[in-house]
Amino acid sequence: VQLQASGGGLVQAGGSLRLSCAASGRTLSSYRMGWFRQVPGKEREFVSAISWAGGGDTDYADSVKGRFIISRDNAKNTVYLQMNSLKPEDTAVYFCAARRTGWGPEVRQYNYWGQGTQVTVSS
Repeated sequence: VQLQASGGGLVQAGGSLRLSCAASGRTLSSYRMGWFRQVPGKEREFVSAISWAGGGDTDYADSVKGRFIISRDNAKNTVYLQMNSLKPEDTAVYFCAARRTGWGPEVRQYNYWGQGTQVTVSS
């Protein structure tokens, strides 16, 4: 599985960005897709996840609930993270990832990772 993240950039506080994660390499119908973020000196942290199958169950970190929306386009094999009401503390490198089984925020449970995309929110 190859994952390609894009959409990062510089935005003012209160603004919005949409990240994209294009997946390729194999059928992902049973996978879970996640977004994580990391700042220098800190551990990578869970942001959001979505299931490819069925209705697309979703999960969010408390810090982004009500502001971020994860979605998918099965036809394009792409997962999106719409980030609204951005805050300076959202500044980080954002990574998309895929896990073959299970459901949860643990970094170590994700099997495939894309390169990061930088999000910078200015105050």
